[in-house]
Amino acid sequence: DPLYIARRLIRFASEDIGLADPQALVQATAGFQAAHNIGMPECNVILAQTVVYLANAPKSNSLYKAYQAVQQDVKATINEGVPLHLRNAPTDLMKEVGYGQGYKYNPDYDEPVEQDYLPPSLKGRKYLDNKNYQSKI
Repeated sequence: DPLYIARRLIRFASEDIGLADPQALVQATAGFQAAHNIGMPECNVILAQTVVYLANAPKSNSLYKAYQAVQQDVKATINEGVPLHLRNAPTDLMKEVGYGQGYKYNPDYDEPVEQDYLPPSLKGRKYLDNKNYQSKI
């Protein structure tokens, strides 16, 4: 089934190439769509083109590893609350107990703001160092 192959190529583009070449996912998705539209036997060249692109793309599984680490931490900290300053405060009672106090809305600042987004047990935890990908994204 050519669409099964195309789906596996999409997964490969995201999991094994990831942010090292963000166009890989675009190429794989386009390959799937083209294979779906054209069907066999004509789509074989499209799938081959996708395979060659992905084979030659730089590889990185950093995003996949980061996602796995996030999933583990979510399971381990499931009972910890969202930091109070990140919580919505639609009622007076919520405002009184500190919901939303001290929240900094990033678009209101010229530079990134210093603000904790994770529960205290995960303070300082980093999952992905994306500095190597800034020019590609």
